[in-house]
Amino acid sequence: MDSERKRHAEAVGRHFRLALLASMAFVALIGAIFFATPALGGLREFALVPLQAKGLVGILTAPLLHGSAGHWLANASALLVLGTLVGTVYPRAALRALPVLWLLSGVVTWLIGRPSFHIGASGLTHGLMFLLLFLGLFRRDKAAIAAALIAFFLYGGMVLTILPREPGVSWEYHLGGALAGIVAAWRWRRLDPEPPRKRYSWEIEEEQAAALAEAEAAQFEPPRPEDVPVLWQRPVPPPGGVVLPFRPRRDEDEAGR
Repeated sequence: MDSERKRHAEAVGRHFRLALLASMAFVALIGAIFFATPALGGLREFALVPLQAKGLVGILTAPLLHGSAGHWLANASALLVLGTLVGTVYPRAALRALPVLWLLSGVVTWLIGRPSFHIGASGLTHGLMFLLLFLGLFRRDKAAIAAALIAFFLYGGMVLTILPREPGVSWEYHLGGALAGIVAAWRWRRLDPEPPRKRYSWEIEEEQAAALAEAEAAQFEPPRPEDVPVLWQRPVPPPGGVVLPFRPRRDEDEAGR
């Protein structure tokens, strides 16, 4: 068990480094796009516009765009923390959930959004937070509960932003991300194995006592019939038969005379 826990700890450390690097790379990418936007003359044609054919491209590109430095920094910090947390605790589920969070949040916004330009990675951040929160509710192991509590403690205010509160804020993107996170959490709740659980001494003693009782009971249990050795085999008669001579009785012979 100690070796298993050691291998698990090494795997967690490896997943943490990969998730942190991936989150930092994505944050750097959206930062570079934000600072390059003025030089490119604006990127409105890549924004998500609900219920318009030209706005469909925004489902893919809108999470990369931000309208202000504060907008970018708010999403960047959440992506860095939540992305690293998801990739560390749920490395397998994260690879499948991220495309769903990205696309489904955009589709929901395109269907129900107000007629405006919707940009920003807030749908992705809300998706990650709700993914962590509901994975903790669905799985209920120690690692899942700890990750859900950390996410809710740091970004629990996202629960309030899925409804319209502030003008100019795309609550539709937030709601779409939350729905996508719940769907992904239910779909891949069992994809990552549970971490090895520490076994206490009383549990080991109970298992040893149960194994000893089974061994003692097996000593007095009669063997199965097919396991009993055969001590005597009936001899097989030789092939063919024996011809016996027929002799009539003497009284019958005399009566015949």
